Amino acid sequence: MINFKRADHFQIVVPLERLEEARIFYNDIIGLEPIERPKFTSKGYWFNIANIQLHLSTEEAMPRTSRHNAFEITDIASARKHLESNGVEFLEEPVIPGRERFSFIDPFGNRIELLEMI
Repeated sequence: MINFKRADHFQIVVPLERLEEARIFYNDIIGLEPIERPKFTSKGYWFNIANIQLHLSTEEAMPRTSRHNAFEITDIASARKHLESNGVEFLEEPVIPGRERFSFIDPFGNRIELLEMI
């Protein structure tokens, strides 16, 4: 058995030539706080998201899959309106009792779910 303490980080990948565009999307549109990243040979950025790190790195573009990260938030309606106003693509999710949720596709093909407990 593994006793988990907390989530530490998750990773989202983008094509190398779109890395700066991704930094702008996650910092300016999503509103994540940039944090210092160690000096690796690979390029990327790190952000803070509710005391969990988002590691933004690069690799070749891949087809969409059902893989995703999910985040509980406090105001799903406001988040949806904000993302819609920025032209972000949405996916509707099946109903799960006690949760209101949706997914969006970032400009680089990554699927991210937002949910609010109701």
